[in-house]
Amino acid sequence: MGSALMFFATINAGDPLADLRESRAENREQLMQARIENMNLDLPWYQRYLTWLAGASKCLVLACDLGQASNGANINSMLVNAAGASLRLVSISVVLAIVIGIALGVLTAIRQYSGFDYTVTFAAFLFFSLPVFWAAVLLKDFGAIRFNNWIADPALSTTAMAVIALVFALLVASVLGGDIRRQAVTFLVTAAVVFGVVFAFDSVGWWRKPALGLPLIILGGLLALGFFLTMTVGLSQRKITIAGLVTVAVGIVAYFVTAPIMVDPANWWVILALIAVTVVVSGAIGWFLGGFERKTAAYVTIGTGLGFAFLVFMDRLLRNWGAFLEIKPRPISTIGSGIPEFEGTFWAEIFDWGVQLILPTIVLTVISIAGYSRYTRASMLETINQDYIRTARSKGLSDRVVYTKHALRNALIPITTIVAFDFAALLGGAVITESIFGWKGLGAMFRDGLNKVDPGPVMGYYLVAGGAAVLMNMLADIAYAFLDPRIRR
Repeated sequence: MGSALMFFATINAGDPLADLRESRAENREQLMQARIENMNLDLPWYQRYLTWLAGASKCLVLACDLGQASNGANINSMLVNAAGASLRLVSISVVLAIVIGIALGVLTAIRQYSGFDYTVTFAAFLFFSLPVFWAAVLLKDFGAIRFNNWIADPALSTTAMAVIALVFALLVASVLGGDIRRQAVTFLVTAAVVFGVVFAFDSVGWWRKPALGLPLIILGGLLALGFFLTMTVGLSQRKITIAGLVTVAVGIVAYFVTAPIMVDPANWWVILALIAVTVVVSGAIGWFLGGFERKTAAYVTIGTGLGFAFLVFMDRLLRNWGAFLEIKPRPISTIGSGIPEFEGTFWAEIFDWGVQLILPTIVLTVISIAGYSRYTRASMLETINQDYIRTARSKGLSDRVVYTKHALRNALIPITTIVAFDFAALLGGAVITESIFGWKGLGAMFRDGLNKVDPGPVMGYYLVAGGAAVLMNMLADIAYAFLDPRIRR
């Protein structure tokens, strides 16, 4: 019923032959006849719809036949290309929004009515109320045009360094919390460290020739180990901690062993193979050194190994930033999703593919984070006031165990429902974002179909958006069973 209404509304939005009727071309009649045949304009509207429905129903056996667009282009091919661009953008936005939004929601629930809670709440309401088109235009100006001007000869003033240091210091102090004295010490130490790091980066021209270097990679690997220990068994489990440290040590050796391969891996299969090796080796270290909790140890070492591998990957990627700037001096384009027929090394192709994702991804992510953080905060507050949470605390369980193993898992159940609906909603928001950033995705195809009164592209968009909503709801149902064993039974 919904598809019929969409089809009927589209074909009655205007005259699909209007531009040709006003044309003075000598072959105007032939062009009009070709368009009539492409769009089946000589058939009644219901017959045109049934023809489309019959072709779309073949998608159930993976043999879609969505017909032709007004210009004769095959809609199947158009849809594959457009869906690839849009789903790439929306999927990354959803993942980032989920991770950041849930993390902020949990922290604000734990620190209810703190300065951090008020700050995140204010920012959430601000971002939630931002018009997509306005935020996108601002990002184009500051994140693309002005950034491209700055990166040609990058330099930061002392004032800019101080502002960056103060912002990071406020963020860290508010997240770590504590009494006034502790927050003041955290603020001062963070501000001094960040100012020193930014000053050092600016002095060596890091902005055009960046790199992490082995010391920062090791530090990041240790931080990853600390994070996974904190989220699982705490820092007191000696054998698991040793297994994690051994994983970091093996990662240091692997950094030098894989250096020749990482110069130019040639394709993603090499990277995927290295990831598989990382998982196997890290898991084996945890399994054999973890003692009685070898399964938990394997989770910790795999997480640590993947974190270390990610930092190695980012180090090699950053080292190729300067080479990419030589190919494209103004790296971030305001129009399009990449350079047509771009040729370069593996790392340069990643930059060409990735830098165009930054701005539209930020637009969609920031708006979604607001909703996730609010819903997570409300769900966590409701959960931590339940009787079983008070019982867990009365048994002497630490706050880490109570929040991560008991409260968070149950609080995620309503969030899972929101994610399913939000994915389809982001596809709708991407129509505006893609229009502003010139992406040739589903949004552009949908808009062109409406402008040309062509139901084919519009129904293709409708089919993908509807299919994505159904798929995400199915995944949400599966996630319910994972989060709550009672649903499985």
